Amino acid sequence: MSIGIDPSALTNCTVETCDILSSFYNYRIELGPNVAFLTLFSIAVPWFVGIWLVTRRAAWFTITMLLGLAAEIIGYAGRIISYENQWSQNGFLIMAISLTLGPTFFSAAIYLCLAQIVIVYGPENSRLAPSMYTKIFIPCDIVAILLQATGGAMGAVALVGGQDLQNSDNVITAGLSSQVFTLFLFMILCIEFGIRVRRRRQQQGNEAALSQEPHLVAVRTSKWFVGFLSAVGLATVLVFWRCCFRVAELNQGFMGPVTFRQDLFVGFEGILMILVVALLAIFHPALCIGEAITEKSAVSRQTHQHLTF
Repeated sequence: MSIGIDPSALTNCTVETCDILSSFYNYRIELGPNVAFLTLFSIAVPWFVGIWLVTRRAAWFTITMLLGLAAEIIGYAGRIISYENQWSQNGFLIMAISLTLGPTFFSAAIYLCLAQIVIVYGPENSRLAPSMYTKIFIPCDIVAILLQATGGAMGAVALVGGQDLQNSDNVITAGLSSQVFTLFLFMILCIEFGIRVRRRRQQQGNEAALSQEPHLVAVRTSKWFVGFLSAVGLATVLVFWRCCFRVAELNQGFMGPVTFRQDLFVGFEGILMILVVALLAIFHPALCIGEAITEKSAVSRQTHQHLTF
């Protein structure tokens, strides 16, 4: 699909002198919502950093969340830059690449949580060993990130040269599609694990089906842990929903008609990602799982090493 925009011919365009349909956005950017999302994502950064500094737990979870937040912040900063000049490709590229990558890091953070949930309920109830969830899903997420980043770079080169964006569209769509597939598989395994735990509890009772290590019992009976399970489940669905939307969007081209709907691109996607961050911030795994570990036995120390992910 040809982009239909010659950047050099629109260098001196402003909203007063050029038709808004000739810009990279095809609509006048609303500054308020973009500033609001930038502010909300920025507020979340010290929250996640602060929890790690206080608990010293969930380091990798914190890193992936911060990377996702950084991508969202940079993306909305790109949209605010574009507000001043919607015909400048710099702000557009910053926005397009960053907001495409952000949720991929959030999904990585979610993947890290499943191994901890399996440990709490007992590896014997899982089809896979806890470490296998990380070994399977994180590499898949890295592939999705690389594909989307490569597609974004190809799109940047194409825009600079006024070339066709179809190849970059295809690569980004491949990255998003792989993320959708990985998330779908992840959800299937989560549901299957939940069914296995419930079935064993019904057949054998809690004491036989689940570990009775005091710290694990404390975690399982905590209301915060129940909230954590719900938060992770809902966050997974929201990221999956967003990825499906982006696949449908880019199926019509990087600058297709869906991209030119500000209510969908900013309102819908932005709200979904804010909800994901809010859920994982309130029900942070370092608080909902880590604080309940008090035992110092060999088994507890081994579990503690897994839980401080």
